[in-house]
Amino acid sequence: MKCLLQRVRSCSVSIGGEEVARIGAGILALLAVEASDTGAVAERLIERTLNYRIFPDQAGRLNRSLIEAGGALMLVSQFTLAADTRKGLRPSFAPAAPPEAAEPIYEHALRHARGLHAEVQAGRFGADMQVALVNDGPLTFLLEVA
Repeated sequence: MKCLLQRVRSCSVSIGGEEVARIGAGILALLAVEASDTGAVAERLIERTLNYRIFPDQAGRLNRSLIEAGGALMLVSQFTLAADTRKGLRPSFAPAAPPEAAEPIYEHALRHARGLHAEVQAGRFGADMQVALVNDGPLTFLLEVA
């Protein structure tokens, strides 16, 4: 499982011109479910995301998690993040889980996040989404969990 974390000042998701989710300061997490992923893997990834220390403390060091900083989480499914881009000029999506396998794992991750953190918003699995964000830093990290 891969998750691209971006620290944001704000983020919104729209589908067909209608805004479906919005957060203020926090993390935009673009989540890719790979073929071998399970609900347990999704839980570990969510726990790492919520506790990953990418927010500054009083000294300006990245020592605070999303939970400690009181920020929000925007979770968005993005199968293209699972692409194999090591060769050629076209990505291979072979590592990505098929939608019928990926959707329940993504939904499990979303439920787990909502069970652990008060402010969680999300995109819609499989939808053509427009994601708008104001990157903070910019700080961007790729988390991988097996």
